[in-house]
Amino acid sequence: MILSVKKQFLLAGLIFLFITGTSVTANASDVRAHILQVSNLEKSGEYVRQRFLQQLEKPFSADDKRKKMLVIGDSHAQDFYNALLENKIDQRYQISTRRIPAICGLYLGTENISALIEKKHAPICEEADTLTAALPQIKQADTVIIAANWKLWSAERLATTVQNLNVKAPQKLFVVGRKNFGKINLRKFLRMPADKLKQLRNPVHGAQQETNRVMKQSLKPSVFIDIQALLCKSEDDCPLFTPDVRLISYDGGHLTADGARYVGSVLLKHPPLNQL
Repeated sequence: MILSVKKQFLLAGLIFLFITGTSVTANASDVRAHILQVSNLEKSGEYVRQRFLQQLEKPFSADDKRKKMLVIGDSHAQDFYNALLENKIDQRYQISTRRIPAICGLYLGTENISALIEKKHAPICEEADTLTAALPQIKQADTVIIAANWKLWSAERLATTVQNLNVKAPQKLFVVGRKNFGKINLRKFLRMPADKLKQLRNPVHGAQQETNRVMKQSLKPSVFIDIQALLCKSEDDCPLFTPDVRLISYDGGHLTADGARYVGSVLLKHPPLNQL
């Protein structure tokens, strides 16, 4: 049977709606599956830690022709390391890591900081690595990166710390500011369409802003990586999803694998990290 032109157009329209509707449904299903996957906090936390800990205090190899990079800090340094790896920076650098908890203070100087560390954290800090202990390896590195969920008192002493690190040209030093994506409500996200998730922004805590401002004032632009400004384009709020609708952070502070890939791609395109 030959259909009339009008019926042919109607049929074509129905087919188009079916195809596009199926595509939208499949996309929504894909986004929900992604959110459910990263909501497994144990697995997401393991992703953050695993590769960083494998390189912990690993000696640089004289036989390796790649440049030497040392990444120092807490779980936010682990995030930063993942962001580099997801963008294949290890093709150009051999990377060693040092874990120093932010609760212990990333500080290098003569001041006695014991009173600034909470008493409940003292046993951890007594056993923890320090910037003083890391100095011999810092001296060997071509690039030194320090990242942490900075305490304000530690940020206020960064000028002293950087001076005492004694990183000299042609070595490069980068200090990564605090990052935060606000409160993560995974149940809410599961009920939202992808186009709304892509536009979603969260308010940022005030302490975050204050600490980053102190760091920005203390450090040279060639040293300070204002990760919050580069990712969020605002001091007040921050996007929660990448342009391809993947959750950047699963808990408001730490990155998913997709988030790390996205964050690294942004940072490596902008100063000062674009020189790596």
